[in-house]
Amino acid sequence: MAKKKSLKHQVKSVQETQAAESYQPPPPSSGSSAQSSAVTTAVPGATTSTAAPEPPRNPPVGMALEFEKPILKLERQIYDLVVMQEQRGVDYTPEIQQLRENLTALIRKTYQNLSPWEVVQVARHPARPQTRDYIDMIVKDFVELHGDRRFGDDRAVVTGTGRIGGHKVMLIGHHKGRDTKEKIGCQFGCANPEGYRKALLKMQFAAKFGLPVVTLIDTAGAYPGIGSEERGVAEAIAVNLREMSSLPTPVVCIVIGEGGSGGALGIGVGDRTAMLQFAWYSVISPEGCSGILWKDSQNAPDAAAALKLTSEALKKLGVIDEIIKEPLGGAHRNPRAAADSLERFIDRTLRELRAIPLDTLLEQRYQRIRCLGTQTIAAG
Repeated sequence: MAKKKSLKHQVKSVQETQAAESYQPPPPSSGSSAQSSAVTTAVPGATTSTAAPEPPRNPPVGMALEFEKPILKLERQIYDLVVMQEQRGVDYTPEIQQLRENLTALIRKTYQNLSPWEVVQVARHPARPQTRDYIDMIVKDFVELHGDRRFGDDRAVVTGTGRIGGHKVMLIGHHKGRDTKEKIGCQFGCANPEGYRKALLKMQFAAKFGLPVVTLIDTAGAYPGIGSEERGVAEAIAVNLREMSSLPTPVVCIVIGEGGSGGALGIGVGDRTAMLQFAWYSVISPEGCSGILWKDSQNAPDAAAALKLTSEALKKLGVIDEIIKEPLGGAHRNPRAAADSLERFIDRTLRELRAIPLDTLLEQRYQRIRCLGTQTIAAG
């Protein structure tokens, strides 16, 4: 019976992976200049698209989150109407425009009322930009650096130098991978100890040459395999926490997707910590919490609500410093706009931090770490 259940889960996992890889998000708007330039600044360094989304050039297919299905249905209606207009030579412009407005309103309403569990699903969306995507979009002259000089090169952690908004930086980030082969090679973004030791080695390199460090966090946790434990993953993360707390250079940490457990903390100690709007950050995943408390993963939505893992909840508790607004409908709908918001935040934050004397910066970082949790205790 147990074997049948295990096989069923394996088949379901393969089907979900295939669906994720076949998903094609709607392309960026290609309408008039008035539409493409219609953006408003929600917070400093953040842009949110307000223009009615263009219909996809191909029929909307593949994976859609459960709460996104009405959106996908409306996109399909727009696509069908555009095709019908081209085939029949009949002008359906007013109807198409009305549907686009309805689509914009539906996306805004949906994403303004997401539950914590739905936020977790958005953070895991297969089309959500990852570290290498952001590198391609906002990092100039990127030179990747490999290896930890002890064991090997962990593909789950990307490190390298480059320029962001005019600043020379050391960039470090988790990478989950896109297709099945890459995901397996990156272990779905779950780093081994050599990944964290590689990250620390590059941080020390950055401090030596006066480069600020920028980390992009996107992991469900450190890799839990036997080899990882044998090579000391807990010790590697602990050493990173100690060294990052006193690293003599500005450090900016940003959760771009998932921020799970010690795997996230291993590159998550710095002078400023921010989250993308629909990212999550927690000591444990909702499924893991549900498994411990309820002995299965069926109560993951309840666990997500109890963990206070959303950006809004963590900002109120003082765990993070800032929320980076995402484009309408999430970063997976407009990666370019999400990357622009991220770049502006990094540029502004580094300008602020580099203006602070190093001794003062380190003291402020120490006091910031010491005060973590005080608002949580007061709220509780």
